[in-house]
Parts: sequence; structure tokens; C-alpha cells
Amino acid sequence: MNEDAMDEEEILLKLKEYKSNDLSYSSGRILGSMCSGTSSFAKKVYLDFLDSNLGDPGLFKGTKSLENQVIKEIASFLSLENPYGNVVTGGTEANLMAMRSAINTAKLRGIIEKNHEGEVIVPKSAHFSFNKSSDMLGFKLIEADLDEEYKVDISSVKELITQKTVAIVGIAGTTELGMIDPIEDLSKIAIENNNHPDIQESIYLHVDAAFGGFSIPFLRELGYDLPNFDFEYPAVTSMTIDPHKMGMAPIPAGCIIYREKKYLDAIAIKSPYLTSKEQYTIVGTRLGAPSAATWAVMQEMGKNGYIELANNCFVNAHFLANALKKENFKLVTKPQLNLVAFNHEKIETNELARLLEERGWIVSISSCPKAIRIVLMPHIKHTHLVSFLRDLREIKTSLGY
Repeated sequence: MNEDAMDEEEILLKLKEYKSNDLSYSSGRILGSMCSGTSSFAKKVYLDFLDSNLGDPGLFKGTKSLENQVIKEIASFLSLENPYGNVVTGGTEANLMAMRSAINTAKLRGIIEKNHEGEVIVPKSAHFSFNKSSDMLGFKLIEADLDEEYKVDISSVKELITQKTVAIVGIAGTTELGMIDPIEDLSKIAIENNNHPDIQESIYLHVDAAFGGFSIPFLRELGYDLPNFDFEYPAVTSMTIDPHKMGMAPIPAGCIIYREKKYLDAIAIKSPYLTSKEQYTIVGTRLGAPSAATWAVMQEMGKNGYIELANNCFVNAHFLANALKKENFKLVTKPQLNLVAFNHEKIETNELARLLEERGWIVSISSCPKAIRIVLMPHIKHTHLVSFLRDLREIKTSLGY
């Protein structure tokens, strides 16, 4: 640490040097991220609420009201009229809260003993946050197989249910391929396979819609043939949805939404010296700026804005997919959302990613299966895709393919 105070201009100059090493969304070169840029308006609102702490909500009642409105407005397009939940740091914290609710609820209902290890069934396509949750909460993670379309295999889920099963997880927009699990079927399984008939509830069903939650409802409204995934299905107990992905809110802004308050109450911790006597979230001190900025972005966008945004990204995904096929690249699967994964039969995946990076394109590589993974977020425009395809064609030609 420097001994004396540094001049503000000098500090800003040094910060500019550091920031110059960061990639920018506006360049259109970030092709593997599920986050995007946000508006200058959202950034202004975020700064205005930078001192608010929702860990002590009685001191910031206005900001807490904004958080409540965010949860209610999001739930309104997820088939839930009276939601409960919080704006949190992202999908990882939301999934962790959901798993904690499932485990604690199972203990309260006597399904598992206090120190007994419960089991949670997730698809093999589940986000790695469930591995974190398993490690932190001590439950056993059981992976269900995927079908030929890389969605969870329903028969596999059925086979894996035991007396120790405390939760089933389905994904609405898988991280690697953007696929939508059959949530309706999972809901039926959760109800039919409740191994405790004396307790009139289904197995806890959590839906991780961190990526798809802000696009599937709007694409369905446009008439696209996409399956529903939300609280319309009676076993769906909680849901993760990230406004900082397709919701266009600033990072960090994830949401956890519950059907009933009792699932929040199951993870309540006493906080006697604060204005709120109980806390539910993983973190204590909790910045209110994401809630305020998310509310502001949702007002700025409006429903029609989200419909247009989701459609533009979806159109770009299909343009890219069709163009790749014409260039003899092989798609892993037909895009179900704004995510395209592909390979070339004669170019090794890591090598192709390296060659693309040499030309300034930052892609990611999926693991199941291994493929180049492109997420068509709002910062990626048609002109960027034309340039990307031109470079891809040149790479292929230079290798003699």
C-alpha cells in the first residue's frame, strides 16, 4: 500500500490501464458468455443505490420494496401470483439456497434425520453450482442420464429415486447447450414417486432457469414451439432465474423464487441485532443496488422489449446454425435457445478454439459433448456473426478443408 494518498487522476489513469486488458461486450468478440452489457441508465441507478444494504432491510425500506417488486414482476411471467424470494448474487447462490431449502424441509418433515445424508437427483447437464452445493451442504449428488437430445432422461430419473431422495432438479436452458428439460414430466414424477404417502407433498422439484427464464416465456408468447417449465406444474417448488443474463441487469443479479414461504422459513437464521430478525440468503450484508437496477431495467425494457430481445437473439442463433451447416460444420443439436454448439469432423475442438482466439474470437468449449459453444447474447450482432463466419471459413480453408 502506498504511504500517502494518491491523486484521483493518477488513480483513474492506472485503472484505465488495468481495464484496457479487459474484453468488452460491445466488441462482439465475447462469444461464450451468458452475460451481456447493460444500459447506461441501469448503471446510473446501480450507483445511486450503492450504499443500500438489504442485509438490514429495515434501514432501507424503499430498496427492500424494489426487491419485492422484482420478485413479483418476474414471477408474473412464470405462472406464480404470490411469490417469495430474493435478489441474490447469481444462479450459484440461488441454487445453493434452493438445495438448502430442500434438505432442511426434508429434515422438518422427517424424511431424513438431522445428520442423515439426503440425495438430490440432477441431470448430467446440471451447472457445477450443484457440485458446490453438495460439497457445502453434505447431500449426495445423483446424476441422471441424458437422452439423445441432451435433455434429462425421464426413465433414468425414475430409476434413481430412493427413500433418501429429497429433491429433483430440472434445467430450463442448460449452460452448455441451452436445452430445456421436460419439466412437466419431472413434476409428474415428483408427485407420483413421493415415498412418504403420509405426507401430502411431492418430492421437492427445483428448476434452474438461470439462462432460459428470461427468454423462454417471451419466445413462447411469439409462438415458438418451446416447452413450458414454470410454476404452472404443481411440483415446481423453487426456481433460479438470472436477470443479469437475458434480463439485461447489471452483474450481480440472480433471483431465487419460491412457491410458498415455508421453504424460505426452512432456511431462516436468527439475526437479533438487525432490523429484520431473520435472514434467508447465504450472504449477510447484501447490496441493494442489483435489486434497484434490475427493477429499473425491467421498467425500461417492458414486456415488449424483452420479447424483441429474445427474438433477435433466437434469430441470430438460427442464422449461425444454418450458416455453419452450409460450411460443413456439424451441429451438436438443433438450437432450442440462443446457444449453438458445433464441431468440425477434421479439426480438433481445442485447436479450432485456439485458432479462433488468435483472430480475436473468445469462444468456450462444452464438455458434454465436447464442442465449440457460442452463446448468442444481445451484444452479438448480425455483422459480428458475418465476420466470425468469414474467419471460420478462412481457418478451414487454410487447413485444407
